[in-house]
Amino acid sequence: ESKKFARVWIPDPEEVWKSAELLKDYKPGDKVLLLHLEEGKDLEYRLDPKTKELPHLRNPDILVGENDLTALSYLHEPAVLHNLRVRFIDSKLIYTYCGIVLVAINPYEQLPIYGEDIINAYSGQNMGDMDPHIFAVAEEAYKQMARDERNQSIIVSGESGAGKTVSAKYAMRYFATVSGSASEANVEEKVLASNPIMESIGNAKTTRNDNSSRFGKYIEIGFDKRYRIIGANMRTYLLEKSRVVFQAEEERNYHIFYQLCASAKLPEFKMLRLENADNFHYTMQGGSPVIEGVDDAKEMAHTRQACTLLGISESYQMGIFRILAGILHLGNVGFTSRDSDSCTIPPRHEPLTIFCDLMGVDYEEMCHWLCHRKLATATETYIKPISKLQATNARDALAKHIYAKLFNWIVDHVNQALHSAVKQHSFIGVLDIYGFETFEINSFEQFCINYANEKLQQQFNMHVFKLEQEEYMKEQIPWTLIDFYDNQPCINLIESKLGILDLLDEECKMPKGTDDTWAQKLYNTHLNKCALFEKPRLSNKAFIIQHFADKVEYQCEGFLEKNKDTVFEEQIKVLKSSKFKMLPELFQDDEKAISPTSATSSGRIPLSRTPAKPTKGRPVQTAKEHKKTVGHQVSSGSHCCCAPSPLAQLKPQVFLQPFRFDEKRAVQQLRACGVLETIRISAAGFPSRWTYQEFFSRYRVLMKQKDVLSDRKQTCKNVLEKLIVDQDKYQFGKTKIFFRAGQVAYLEKLRADKLRAACIRIQKTIRGWLLRKKYLRMRRAAITVQRYVRGYQARCYAKFLRRTNAATTIQKYWRMYVVRRRYKIRRAATVVLQSYLRGYLARNRYRKILREHKAVIIQKWVRGWLARTHYKRSMHAIIYLQCCFRRMMAKRELKKLKIEARSVERYKKLHIGMENKIMQLQRKVDEQNKDYKCLMEKLTNLEGIYNSETEKLRSDLERLQLSEEEAKVATGRVLSLQEEIAKLRKDLEQTQSEKKCIEERADRYKQETDQLVSNLKEENISLKQEKEALNHRIVEQAKEMTETMEKKLVEETKQLELDLNDERLRYQNLLNEFSRLEERYDDLKEEMTLMVNVPKPGHKRTDSTHSSNESEYTFSSEIAETEDIPFRTEEPSERKVPLDMSLFLKLQKRVTELEQEKQVMQDELDRKEEQVLRSKAKEEERPQIRGAELEYESLKRQELESENKKLKNELNELRKSLSEKSAPEVTAPGAPAYRVLMEQLTSVSEELDVRKEEVLILRSQLVSQKEAIQPKNTMTDSTILLEDVQKMKDKGEIAQAYIGLKETNRLLESQLQSQKRSHENEAEALRGEIQSLKEENNRQQQLLAQNLQLPPEARIEASLQHEITRLTNENLDLMEQLEKQDKTVRKLKKQLKVFAKKIGELEVGQMENISPGQIIDEPIRPVNIPRKEKDFQGMLEYKKEDEQKLVKNLILELKPRGVAVNLIPGLPAYILFMCVRHADYLNDDQKVRSLLTSTINSIKKVLKKRGDDFETVSFWLSNTCRFLHCLKQYSGEEGFMKHNTSRQNEHCLTNFDLAEYRQVLSDLAIQIYQQLVRVLENILQPMIVSGMLEHETIQGVSGVKPTGLRKRTSSIADEGTYTLDSILRQLNSFHSVMCQHGMDPELIKQVVKQMFYIVGAITLNNLLLRKDMCSWSKGMQIRYNVSQLEEWLRDKNLMNSGAKETLEPLIQAAQLLQVKKKTDDDAEAICCMCNALTTAQIVKVLNLYTPVNEFEERVSVSFIRTIQMRLRDRKDSPQLLMDAKHIFPVTFPFNPSSLALETIQIPASLGLGFISRV
Repeated sequence: ESKKFARVWIPDPEEVWKSAELLKDYKPGDKVLLLHLEEGKDLEYRLDPKTKELPHLRNPDILVGENDLTALSYLHEPAVLHNLRVRFIDSKLIYTYCGIVLVAINPYEQLPIYGEDIINAYSGQNMGDMDPHIFAVAEEAYKQMARDERNQSIIVSGESGAGKTVSAKYAMRYFATVSGSASEANVEEKVLASNPIMESIGNAKTTRNDNSSRFGKYIEIGFDKRYRIIGANMRTYLLEKSRVVFQAEEERNYHIFYQLCASAKLPEFKMLRLENADNFHYTMQGGSPVIEGVDDAKEMAHTRQACTLLGISESYQMGIFRILAGILHLGNVGFTSRDSDSCTIPPRHEPLTIFCDLMGVDYEEMCHWLCHRKLATATETYIKPISKLQATNARDALAKHIYAKLFNWIVDHVNQALHSAVKQHSFIGVLDIYGFETFEINSFEQFCINYANEKLQQQFNMHVFKLEQEEYMKEQIPWTLIDFYDNQPCINLIESKLGILDLLDEECKMPKGTDDTWAQKLYNTHLNKCALFEKPRLSNKAFIIQHFADKVEYQCEGFLEKNKDTVFEEQIKVLKSSKFKMLPELFQDDEKAISPTSATSSGRIPLSRTPAKPTKGRPVQTAKEHKKTVGHQVSSGSHCCCAPSPLAQLKPQVFLQPFRFDEKRAVQQLRACGVLETIRISAAGFPSRWTYQEFFSRYRVLMKQKDVLSDRKQTCKNVLEKLIVDQDKYQFGKTKIFFRAGQVAYLEKLRADKLRAACIRIQKTIRGWLLRKKYLRMRRAAITVQRYVRGYQARCYAKFLRRTNAATTIQKYWRMYVVRRRYKIRRAATVVLQSYLRGYLARNRYRKILREHKAVIIQKWVRGWLARTHYKRSMHAIIYLQCCFRRMMAKRELKKLKIEARSVERYKKLHIGMENKIMQLQRKVDEQNKDYKCLMEKLTNLEGIYNSETEKLRSDLERLQLSEEEAKVATGRVLSLQEEIAKLRKDLEQTQSEKKCIEERADRYKQETDQLVSNLKEENISLKQEKEALNHRIVEQAKEMTETMEKKLVEETKQLELDLNDERLRYQNLLNEFSRLEERYDDLKEEMTLMVNVPKPGHKRTDSTHSSNESEYTFSSEIAETEDIPFRTEEPSERKVPLDMSLFLKLQKRVTELEQEKQVMQDELDRKEEQVLRSKAKEEERPQIRGAELEYESLKRQELESENKKLKNELNELRKSLSEKSAPEVTAPGAPAYRVLMEQLTSVSEELDVRKEEVLILRSQLVSQKEAIQPKNTMTDSTILLEDVQKMKDKGEIAQAYIGLKETNRLLESQLQSQKRSHENEAEALRGEIQSLKEENNRQQQLLAQNLQLPPEARIEASLQHEITRLTNENLDLMEQLEKQDKTVRKLKKQLKVFAKKIGELEVGQMENISPGQIIDEPIRPVNIPRKEKDFQGMLEYKKEDEQKLVKNLILELKPRGVAVNLIPGLPAYILFMCVRHADYLNDDQKVRSLLTSTINSIKKVLKKRGDDFETVSFWLSNTCRFLHCLKQYSGEEGFMKHNTSRQNEHCLTNFDLAEYRQVLSDLAIQIYQQLVRVLENILQPMIVSGMLEHETIQGVSGVKPTGLRKRTSSIADEGTYTLDSILRQLNSFHSVMCQHGMDPELIKQVVKQMFYIVGAITLNNLLLRKDMCSWSKGMQIRYNVSQLEEWLRDKNLMNSGAKETLEPLIQAAQLLQVKKKTDDDAEAICCMCNALTTAQIVKVLNLYTPVNEFEERVSVSFIRTIQMRLRDRKDSPQLLMDAKHIFPVTFPFNPSSLALETIQIPASLGLGFISRV
């Protein structure tokens, strides 16, 4: 929301200035302004009726927070205060420019903005291009000193605790770092070493600062002609001597006194007889002898150590401590009054005795002169006693005087340590001075300080005025006199004749002068005569002076006494007569300063800052002398400096808490430091200045298309005339437009209004378009919805009808179904009921019938039973009755029969019918007889049967009797058994009961067992599942372990790679340091050579060794004449890499290990050489027929005959060995080798038989040839051999035969030896395998025994772990075997290729033998062409004396451009290697060593001479790498021969192992690479900031904000400025040059990665140090530029080089500028996104984020704190800037060449005609 009315600043008693907004327009004549404060209140602000001044206008928000206060449109006090507060509190920026002044606010917190990386970032930069910093001021002073050759000065001003001394330290540190030190020891270190001494004797605790400097100092840092520091000189002034004798409440004396008291118990300090600080008068007055957190004893140790470092011996140190202890004891000397005018010291007063002992003076003399003084008149002198007060003052004056002399003596010794014997060419002075002071009670001290600041302010004003005048004249604008405050009247008031100081000195000379009389003289002289001098209304002992900062009221009391500071001459004489030698040294220059009749003036020194204690004096020099030392010193320093650089230190608070800002104190110090006065001078003229291009770029939006002309200047003039009516508000200069104060704010308002109107129009159009689009979309959506709704409704209605019809049908059938189902249910229920009822009835009837039937049956049976029972009873009764009756009747009949028998009648009756009966009976008898006969027969039979049966029965009876007896016995037994049975039954019953119990228990047990079994089964199942899960987990864990191990392996590999890179980096840094020291040594040798005028600048060459370290140090270069350029550009890396001692020791240890390994390898090499020599000796025992011609000529006939015999014998033995040897694959009959050998042997034997007869002929030829031919010492020369073959044909054939025989024999021997070795190796391998199997078996047994002792769970786990271990070991063994097999396969493949090639050659030879006509027809081809290829071995021969010529033509005078364009890449390297090969072939170690040494030295010499030429460095880096690769490729080592052809393998070195020289060449390549990086960095560095940051690649995105006096580099692409295209063109140039030189692709990738790192680091560092670059639009520009760089990488196919990753911090910084920065989610996103940036960098970017337009918002402080809280656990470097000088460690991967050495042709243009191909 825009502000409707103007915003203003109004005074406020608490906040000094408060912001408010007008609620009503101001009209002339209004007395009241209606304002609305920011806190929400409304206020009526009354204008001053006298001045009628309106409130100050507030600057637009877009201008708040600027680097330079002069960039503000409204330059006034509230604007300055608000800008400082915003920068300090919100952005955490402590530095701000104010014109030529750098304002520094003490943050009371350690900030990471003073490291060496920050120094490197500010080095060489323009002051306006970077954010304000003390380093920018120091760099400007250094540049002006070097450019204008004029001395410079930096003036640091501020009150106590503001940080003046620290700022001075940083400035000196900057000079020491950027310039380097020309002396042996670093001057900065010496100055810093002097700090503990100066602080101990010159610093003290005050109420405002625990370590306040109580003296001023001016340090001159001297430079030589090359602007390197050579020395320094320190001048001190305004020492607060009064602190020695008096301290205010809560303050202390100088630190050294308390350090001495804290160390009093040390043995060497016992002679000082010191005690606790509370026991000395001079250290107890402040009541605060201890500073919290400070150990005075430790500080004393530091002080003594610093004294030792600066060359102050122990004796002098003890002398210093004796004097200081004497001062403490002197303070305890007491006086006793005799009367009002005299006093005495008690006899043998202990403090005075100790003082005299320490000082070595006479006690009586010192006691006398402490209580008396000598007065001299014109005629005589006399001694006068003094009062107690005067004696006390004299004692204190003596103590102060001794301390001041000791202070000066120490400063002189420090200067001697800092002094340099080299002549000083120029210097930069650093002045540490008090600021303006005003308190409630101001005395002589404040008067002196303010007078010095008046002089300084005059210098500032004049310098600013002069700069303004020069700027106006330079721009050719009309010069008008600027009205600014000139404080010369105030200075005249103080220092002119009859001024305040003059009257003070005059009053001091008066015998009875007092402060009152002096005040009256001041009133009489200046009151109402000088406007700057006033008298207070209520005081006659004070006066007021109108200073430049404020009115100050001074109290006259104590002025005269503080100005006198009397020291008696007699006391000084007593001290001079001391036996202590050091004490008289302090007073050697005192004779001139002491008057015999008056007091010595010891200095007018600004002392106490405590306003409530006006009585604490700081005695200072007399007025005249003070004037000379302060005013004259500052003015003379300004005269000698063309541009003094003022630095104002502000103390923003009293409580010393980090980043707190007290507006009252800040305003007070701004006024006191003269910052506002400087602003007033700038604001009086045209403070705002724009270049025409910047103005056009910023305010293009205010122009119409027709206003834009091709001439930017005219365009700006036309537009300004329309925008600003009053032409006095601006002026057109030559290159700039000058604006009055407030005009830029007006233009910004117009621009903001225009942009706002444009935004409103855009918003209106876009919103209308969006709403129309929304309406049309809604209309189409409504129609679509209606269509679908209506269709849906119709479908719903149709569906309703269909559903109604269907429902009716469904209802009909459903109702029918329901009714029918109900009927069926009821019917079924009825049937069921009926069936159940009928069944029930039937069953009832059936049961009834059944019951009745059963009742009838029962009745029947019952009735029958009853009837039978009744019948039986009745029958029984009847029968019984019948029996009874018949018995009775029978008895009666018997009686009758007895009676009848006795009668005849009875017989008659009986015989009636007897005859019939007898007849019947006769028949019966007959029948019976028959029956009887039958029966008799039967009886007879039966008798037999019976007899048998009887017998049987009798036996049975007997048996039964026996059985009966047994039965009887058994019966007894049965009884007993029955009893037992009864018992058993009882037992059985008991057993059964027990059985039941047991069965029950068994059932329970069974149930429990079943339950247990089921549980066990379940547990077993669960265990199985767990086992499966465990197995699964084990598999998963194995996978996880494998993955973890792989990840760990990857991490460890990465860590090892990082460690390797670190070690490589350290090693390469050491090489860099060594090369720098080597160059320095060469430079010093040059200087020494030139100083002694040596006519020949040659050098002494020492022999090289195989050691890389020795060879590095023995390589010496010739003296080359170099231009005398500034040291900064000549040695940029001197300060870059410090020597790492731990790394040096590690490397030393590694060198020792390598030497041991080298010794072992050397021993093995010696053994192998001995074996070779033995084999050669054995071979040499045989006559060497294959030798040169002299050997053939020297043979005698007898030797030939014996040789023939030997050949025969060897032939026979060879045949036998061939038939007997057990090498079937070679010697088996039918084998190819066997056949070839037998054919050769047969031919040899035939040839020997033929030649036997020709031996005699050879004897005569040998004698004649021996006399004719001179001996020649050549090893093998095929041409001479062929000529001799033609002369001595027979002998040559014999020799050839013998050679063939020897070769055959050697072949067989080698094969047998190889077979033997293979068998031995196999046997050894088998033995090793057996041993390993035994060990494995033992280990398995041990593991088994251990596992058996473990519980089951642990056993399973142990077995699983063992199995995993075993499988892992097997896997590793299999992998090793696989690798070995792969190697064997590759080796066999190569052998197969070689054999195939040989077979092909043999077949070709056989074809040639088959067709001899071809040889006859073409005799030249087989002789010439193959012979040349065979004879040329890829070597170059040169003479020893041509070595320097070779090196000169091939290295020193070679033009890289011509070689790179016209010839093959790496040609010099190939030529050098071919020369090395020939020297190796000749076995000439001296030649090899000399050539390699000359080569390395010459390359170093070329790089030293043309080391700033990228083409030269790139060319020799490429050739050095190629030379290194050639030494590896042809070294004969198996690892480097993998990619060689067989021909290349034949070219390997045979005699020398150049591995040590390979290391030397590798180190040389590393040095060349580092030099290449420095060269491309020097080329790219001027382009990077301009191209990546300042240049607007996307025009119109970013706008230029107003700048102040320090103009930054323009972001518009003028002529001569670099753009992104410039960087890309330079990258293309680098890449094309490296490709033309044939540099290895991997090395090119490393160079490109380094280039991109430099681009990213420098860009990011400048971004972090430039507030004006941290904006949203700049982030877009950076991302676009980075995308262009990535596109370049894609075009060059270099995306895998790692270069893109080096830009990641820059990319994330650009994204950070563009992302939203408000909510917690934004903070989380930023923390996740910016993982390549450190916490300090993220916070710095957020603090620096600056809106370019009013529509952007600043980052709130709470959001930054949220980011800090989220990132507090992140462990990253606290360093703010990236190390732009960092060089990645370089590696040189082996890159073999496919180029055949024998095909290389040497062009004539190289001038190498003196070398020949071999």
